[in-house]
Amino acid sequence: MENLTISQVSKIYDVTPRMLRHYEKLGLIQPMHKEDYAYRLYDENAVRRLQQIIILRKLCIPLKQIGIILQDETFTKTLQIMRDKLAELDEEIAILDRVRHILRMFVERLDDNIRGNVRINLLEDRVLIEVANMLTLSKSNLKGAYSMNELDKVNEKLAWGENVRIVLLPPCTVASYHYIGENPEEKVGEAMSDFIQKSKLYEIKPDARLFGFNHPNPGMREDGKYGYEDWVTIPEDMEIPPEFTKKHFEGGLFAALTITFPEFHHWGDLVCWAQEGNERFEPNYSELGDEIMGGCLEEHLNWVYAAHMGWPENGIDGQIDLLLPIKQKR
Repeated sequence: MENLTISQVSKIYDVTPRMLRHYEKLGLIQPMHKEDYAYRLYDENAVRRLQQIIILRKLCIPLKQIGIILQDETFTKTLQIMRDKLAELDEEIAILDRVRHILRMFVERLDDNIRGNVRINLLEDRVLIEVANMLTLSKSNLKGAYSMNELDKVNEKLAWGENVRIVLLPPCTVASYHYIGENPEEKVGEAMSDFIQKSKLYEIKPDARLFGFNHPNPGMREDGKYGYEDWVTIPEDMEIPPEFTKKHFEGGLFAALTITFPEFHHWGDLVCWAQEGNERFEPNYSELGDEIMGGCLEEHLNWVYAAHMGWPENGIDGQIDLLLPIKQKR
């Protein structure tokens, strides 16, 4: 192979002379300098190294690591560099996949509003603003632009709206237990569990369901105490202990969002969905307001069965349906 000038190498391998001089400065290639000849000449060895550099650059290997690879006779360092780069690419692919998912959800959200002839203002939409604020932009590479933790939070913020269900609770008779004081949820839960076990309610009514709600909400009383009330559905003619109260629940339409104990912060997400995140429904809060949590309920899924079996701690898997009363928009 004849020696090539810098212009010839640049043309053949589509590398600018400036980049070739940069490679030379970093010690990656070593052209020849003949006496009485003003131009650099690249012999077969220099051209071969340049071909290696081009291939490695196309694989997104940084120049500093390329220098290590070119000097690595045992290929052990080369193998580790390749493995590290593969792990980095896997992470970037995962990030891109999350970004694509988020963009798709934005598209679906905007498309739904357009189809419903609802004008959406991106600067006033609370959900979009919160999602945008979660992402930190950077002028650096993709990995620095978004962290997996940031994107997971965004995914979670966008995904809860997709998980909201519309349920119709039928009218029913309930046994109620109410307590105001320290740790009201625990006090009420213990009393309700004892009642379920002693009455063998699950055998009498296998489809029994347990609901709870603040009564009143924290912050309403001057003494700082708040209360909690549990309802368990029972046969209408069932006798109950004197400390319990038999009530009739009229039922109604609710927006439901399933959480795992103790992720009660998702109440804010459900309220946001009911107030701004959908086209068909709006909140239908009770006139008693904070006295009974606006008519919202927390259904402890499978709790009656768990109490019957003697292991009532958070029910089965601690799953809870947050239930917010709604009505159709006029």
